[in-house]
Amino acid sequence: MAKVVPINIDINKGKLPVKAKGIEMVECKSIEETRRDQLQRLTAGFRLFSHFGFDEGVAGHITLRDPEFSDHFWVNPLGVHFSQIKISDLLLVNHDGEVVQGDRPVNVAAFAIHSRLHKARPDVNAAAHSHSLYGRTFSTFGKLLDPISQDSCAFYERQAIHNHFSGVVEETEEGDRIANALGDKTVLFLQNHGILTTGPSIDIALWYYFSMERCCHSQLLADAAGETTKIPHETAIKTREFIANDLAAWASFQPLLDMITTKEPDLLD
Repeated sequence: MAKVVPINIDINKGKLPVKAKGIEMVECKSIEETRRDQLQRLTAGFRLFSHFGFDEGVAGHITLRDPEFSDHFWVNPLGVHFSQIKISDLLLVNHDGEVVQGDRPVNVAAFAIHSRLHKARPDVNAAAHSHSLYGRTFSTFGKLLDPISQDSCAFYERQAIHNHFSGVVEETEEGDRIANALGDKTVLFLQNHGILTTGPSIDIALWYYFSMERCCHSQLLADAAGETTKIPHETAIKTREFIANDLAAWASFQPLLDMITTKEPDLLD
């Protein structure tokens, strides 16, 4: 797991001007610019996880497939608090578990889960998992989110459950089972463990995580209060297609990105 096979990517080479606040896409003209832009968003994701209280000791990881080396992914180093992660702290890991850039250890569970997930799903370029309170609590029921609100419709028929908790994920065989449980869905409940979200971009995977966590919170409150009214099937699908298409999910993340990069600009170091 600790073998180092250097690639020596200059992550500062593709620096772009700070993007304007709001819904504005950044135009990247090279692989270096694309990588740098995505790593900035990945690092912002860790800071946002800390901002919202999603950190839990050394648990939790967000990964991003490298835009050039598709069998490699960027991930947070073990033991660095989410609130302190900078771009320069990120590790580049291949699907064999070799750290090819960076000099810190990688979380074993992060490798076991994400390497198998990225390998099984070429369309997934980013994935997020942590032990946030409401997702972790909701996962104990072994059920899916109900379509009880506009926001929860985003996950209607896009969620799955991995209902076999076998302890801390240490082996890639368990990672394979998790990837199989996800199938072609977007988000996954790891029963008695937490939630995992994916996306074709880091922005989308992160937005789904924030939204899913809040939907878990909402349903826990609603179910505790009484019987809920479910949104009809056709309406749930129509709502999902409006609020959870790739563009809408990407756009929903941009205000959070603006907020955290303005508040904590050192994340770009």
